[in-house]
Amino acid sequence: KFEFNPKDGIDNPALSLAEDTDAKGTEEPRFYLLSKSCAETFGFSLHEELGCQGHIIRQVELGGVAQRRGLQDGDRLLQVNGRFVDHMEHRRVVQKIKASGNQVLLAVLDGDTYEAAKALGRDLSEMLPAGMRPRLCHITRDKSGFGFSVSSPEGMKGTFQLSVRQDGPAEKAGVPQGSWLLELNGASVRSSSYAQLTRKVRVPGEGGGNHGWTRPKRPVLPVQLKQSGSKVTLLVASSAVEEFYRLRGLRVTAVAADTSWLPFKARELHMVKGPEGYGFLLKEDDCRSGATGQFLWDVDVGLPAEQAGMKEGDRLLAVNGESIEGLDHQQTVHRIRANDDQVTMLVIDPAGDEFYHSVGFEDPAWSCP
Repeated sequence: KFEFNPKDGIDNPALSLAEDTDAKGTEEPRFYLLSKSCAETFGFSLHEELGCQGHIIRQVELGGVAQRRGLQDGDRLLQVNGRFVDHMEHRRVVQKIKASGNQVLLAVLDGDTYEAAKALGRDLSEMLPAGMRPRLCHITRDKSGFGFSVSSPEGMKGTFQLSVRQDGPAEKAGVPQGSWLLELNGASVRSSSYAQLTRKVRVPGEGGGNHGWTRPKRPVLPVQLKQSGSKVTLLVASSAVEEFYRLRGLRVTAVAADTSWLPFKARELHMVKGPEGYGFLLKEDDCRSGATGQFLWDVDVGLPAEQAGMKEGDRLLAVNGESIEGLDHQQTVHRIRANDDQVTMLVIDPAGDEFYHSVGFEDPAWSCP
């Protein structure tokens, strides 16, 4: 008998592959969660081809990650991590996949169905479910706490449901009432027991002796997290989202999260060079992760960089829609200068950079709409 956790869905490659393969030709999008190691690729290429519409899956490697999950040559890519991309510029779509790191959630349609839908003038975004994404929520506590409590079925690991106080910090941060807790500050809770989770929290009355609470059949724990100080970041999913992922054999992960509730986002800056240049200095320095990054300093007042919204200490993520990951300082400068009189940069400010590092995402570009 197969049992599933109602919080985190099924992580079963065989089930996912069989279900997606059967979906071929049913005129329905198919969903694939691809996970790889740092030494691997996802095992496919994304092409833009003359005479063909859409972003086309090509060169699916035999035995590679994509092929094992069921992705097929000629599939058209509709979504990357829950974001509709069919209408996007090709290089932006490639950047979204690269920025996703070692895990990406794709929605595709087989080539024949895609071409037929386009010929009929169908809006392909309407073929995809709306609002079926988990949420990343960043909560700042007030004097009474974070504004939510946790309940858990007796004896079941990794299943934690949230009760949210009306007008409290959690509700203001976007946490839905009755949602399931998936991650806490970037760490999965799927294998945690209730007792293990309580060791990460402080409850009213804690400090020796009676902790001020008892554990009923469905315990409810007011959350005041020890290790989080005044802030905490949760990955949560509603019951509808959990069911959507579970029925497709997918595990709910942060890469597909709705980030619109987060206070930190990557920003796109478009600049046209003036008589005195762009008005900033690019410097190479160490990132919080220990890798080398490119940072923006000496932003001149009144020049194009400042007018576009550049801030001192911003970290550069991409130039003209292409990630600068792996480029050294001179290569990055060359890419900025590739177009003589204008450039588009994707940047993140220091506070946002620190936040994404704290929850395990080294490339904040994935949060850009």
